[in-house]
Amino acid sequence: MRALARDMTGDHPARPALVLSNNAEAGGIAWARDRGLATAIVDHRAYGTDRSAFEAEIASRLAPHAIDIICLAGFMRVLTAGFVTDWQGRMLNIHPSLLPKYRGLHTHARALAAGDDEAGCTVHEVTAELDGGPILGQARVAVHPGDTPESLAARVLTQEHILYPKVLRRFAAGDRRKIDLG
Repeated sequence: MRALARDMTGDHPARPALVLSNNAEAGGIAWARDRGLATAIVDHRAYGTDRSAFEAEIASRLAPHAIDIICLAGFMRVLTAGFVTDWQGRMLNIHPSLLPKYRGLHTHARALAAGDDEAGCTVHEVTAELDGGPILGQARVAVHPGDTPESLAARVLTQEHILYPKVLRRFAAGDRRKIDLG
């Protein structure tokens, strides 16, 4: 989120309108507030298993800001098809694997367990299929001997901070061609 917000200056075709989290302790919330960006918290726990009520509250928080594009970053909740469909073609996510490999969680441990020689990250459009939308960009990193999930995650995160802003800049300008880094 920070890398995206920092990049949205000058001739960038987008501007940060709202930083929303389901976690009041998320570091990005305090960072955004300190920079004068609008923030909102919608704690999913308050809604129990009523995902549609949780998502309705998210939608009500987005509405006053005239949001054009949603960029998910570290939002660890699976959104329902109903919510995703309303934002089809206008919602991006970054995922810490080279999709279509390793959808879901524990991607770095899974890549290491498989003996992969490379890992990376993917920016994709969000669809109702978990981590299954059109791929807009990928960045690759080598897997080193002795890597742990944490050491690999750190190198991938560095690439996430480079890739996601590049993809968003192009996407906001209407360019959906895939970017490949590394």
